[in-house]
Amino acid sequence: MTIMLERPHASLRERVADFLFDEAEIADAHRYEDWLGLWGQDAFYWMPCNDDDIDPDMHVALIHEDRMGLEDRIRRLSSGFAHTQQPRSRISRVISHIRCGELEEGLVEVRSVFNLTAFRRDRFEIFAGRQIHVLRPVENRFEIVRKTVYLVNNDGYMSNMTFLI
Repeated sequence: MTIMLERPHASLRERVADFLFDEAEIADAHRYEDWLGLWGQDAFYWMPCNDDDIDPDMHVALIHEDRMGLEDRIRRLSSGFAHTQQPRSRISRVISHIRCGELEEGLVEVRSVFNLTAFRRDRFEIFAGRQIHVLRPVENRFEIVRKTVYLVNNDGYMSNMTFLI
């Protein structure tokens, strides 16, 4: 379930921006099932490690998951047994610099940047980067086909990131 308001006369960029803002709000609120509902059945989520320009099938990644992997991630986070999220991180992310263009087969590619602040056990962590979404229009909404997240510090030390969805 999305919280996106219907804006039938909004431009593609405005509708895409609303979608990204909704995704961020859902993720920050730990609404895991709603977040999973934003993804298509052919979903692929990739967050490279150590370098941006690598083959995700040949190199280590922070996240490299298809739909089944996403479902498993949500199941773990929702189980109450994700001890690395006891207590849950409080999260706030800002999305900006949104650019979009239409691809073949009706897909939309969206590039944006983000800043994510997390607070847990008296410790702040800041994550920043850029992300690329490939979205499929479905009726009056979008679904995520692919999402790639390039962290600014993907080659540096990172602590607990289990909240990242």
